[in-house]
Amino acid sequence: MLAEGIGSLFLFTTVIGSGIMAERLSGGNVAIALLGNSLATGAILFVLITMLGAISGAHFNPAVTLVARLRGEIDTRAALTHVVAQLAGGILGVWIAHFMFDLALWQLSEKLRAGPGQWAGEAVATFGLIFTILGTVRMRPQWVPPTVALYIIAAYWFTSSTSFANPAITIARSLSNSFAGIAPSSVPAFIMAQLAGALAANAVSQMLFSPFPHEASQ
Repeated sequence: MLAEGIGSLFLFTTVIGSGIMAERLSGGNVAIALLGNSLATGAILFVLITMLGAISGAHFNPAVTLVARLRGEIDTRAALTHVVAQLAGGILGVWIAHFMFDLALWQLSEKLRAGPGQWAGEAVATFGLIFTILGTVRMRPQWVPPTVALYIIAAYWFTSSTSFANPAITIARSLSNSFAGIAPSSVPAFIMAQLAGALAANAVSQMLFSPFPHEASQ
């Protein structure tokens, strides 16, 4: 629980803090700001998964935790404590980012992110994230940190929603009226799309990454 909380704190601080820094330094160039935001997020994911993966699984994401529970990798109590830690640590991380940049700690985002294209983007982003995790764990487990980090950097750019792909960070980002924010009214639909994408990825992965014939016969 401590690993999930600390990991979520640093991840969410990075998402919000790098977004604020990127927006301030980019001179109004949104593409440059998004590039800085995405690279910082991918970099911290690599570090956190490498460092904390052996302790908690380095989920930092209720969608990942849900899939782990459905696959029997953790029990219900562990799953619930993971989610509580993710939310608590993540929201604290948002406030730390605000404090570092001399902003009001308590904020609500005014950035609307809505519509079928945005929802589809979140479903695709979360499908891809879960698919990346499950596939890499199955095929090349030592490559999980770089593949997840690289996927998120890519998904920032190829999805219409800039790839939140995480219900906890969606809630936390609604508490920051900054570059990475999302209006509270946009949160429920994003989370529904994320959960749909996660469940679809789990179903596909069970078919694709089930024991291969030569393994099943051993």
